[in-house]
Amino acid sequence: MNNPEKNQDSDFMSERIKERPVNKKKLLRRTIITASMAVIFGLIACFTFLVLEPVFTNWLYPEEEPKIIELPDITDEMLPEDMLTEEDAQPETESAVKLEEEQIEQILSGVELDLEDYTGIYDSLASLAREAERSLATVTSVTSDVDWFNNTYENKGVTSGLIITDNGRELLILADKAVIENGETIQVTFIDGTQAEAVLKQSDANTGLAIVAVSLADIEDATKERIAYANLGNSVSKTLVGSPVIAVGNPMGTSGSVSYGVITSVGTPIYTKDANYALLTTDMYGSQKASGILINLKGQVIGVLNNNYNSTDTKNLVSAIGITELKKIIEKLSNGQEISYLGINGTDVPEEAKEQLGVPQGAYVTSIILDSPAMDYGIQSGDVITDINGVEIKGFTDFTNAMMNLEPGTTVKITVQRQSAGEYQPMELEVEIGRLN
Repeated sequence: MNNPEKNQDSDFMSERIKERPVNKKKLLRRTIITASMAVIFGLIACFTFLVLEPVFTNWLYPEEEPKIIELPDITDEMLPEDMLTEEDAQPETESAVKLEEEQIEQILSGVELDLEDYTGIYDSLASLAREAERSLATVTSVTSDVDWFNNTYENKGVTSGLIITDNGRELLILADKAVIENGETIQVTFIDGTQAEAVLKQSDANTGLAIVAVSLADIEDATKERIAYANLGNSVSKTLVGSPVIAVGNPMGTSGSVSYGVITSVGTPIYTKDANYALLTTDMYGSQKASGILINLKGQVIGVLNNNYNSTDTKNLVSAIGITELKKIIEKLSNGQEISYLGINGTDVPEEAKEQLGVPQGAYVTSIILDSPAMDYGIQSGDVITDINGVEIKGFTDFTNAMMNLEPGTTVKITVQRQSAGEYQPMELEVEIGRLN
């Protein structure tokens, strides 16, 4: 039986819960704030990672500093035939020369060479050239340009580079500065055809040479086994004239070309700012844009091909800058160091000038380059530089070596002997060394 009072109480106790209306503006605002904070924290995290990641990487996996490059002292290397003193090297009489010629003719008269002998000789030369090619690499500079119709195309400059050594991080390659200095990218192709990206490490305006560097991590192990470092020889031997040589690299204007010949002269000087170099000329006919190296029959590099200094009537004869004179500059470029600059042209003082005119021994200044530190600090043509910061200067080679040991921006004391009233008087000048551009 239903109880009316109970039903009334039940009706009284039942109630309806009404949902609170959603504030859409407030929800949207909170969503935007949350998303913004997430973006901000993400950016902070990314920035922190980018800044601290190298620090932690270097701390956990420290990378060794690149080693300082020091090339073998090839300037003091002398062949046995160069070690004769003036007393030992007596002038040959006419009868002695005639006797020697007769002996040579007698020996040669009994020698008969057939085709196989000639083939064997050239096979030996070709074998030397192939071995030298292991220390060469093709260096290609790529630059993008636009034609008349706004079509993009690539300009490529190609030169033959010499693998000098490595510094523990990078493989260092000597190449022609003019070909690569304006390239957007530099690519190196090794003897096995593998390629790697390179960067310009340092260049020299005097010689037109540059060092490009390839990360060792970018070179495959198989390639590292195939390539070889340059075997540097001596380019100041007294018996170099008339000796057989091989031009390897790009002497004929084509990569991988080879030429055989002999040295015809070594006495042509190349006068540049603060340094002089020796030009080795040959009887080989090649390209005016030849690049590569000149090697002797021991496979040693004795010169870097450069036909820019040839006379007008021998433009196509293969020539090279002597490697002995280039050693110091190659070291500087390999270490990424800037080239110091004083701004003089000069030469050694001839023995006759010392004896007859009383000119002191040192580096004779033939001319001063306009707007150079030498001009700014009072060095004059006709001065003889005898000392730089306590280092005695006996000739122009000593001056060049002393300059190579200086850093641009440093102030040094230079002692010059200057002629006054018929006599040479010492003067000490303080000079701030410039930077060769």
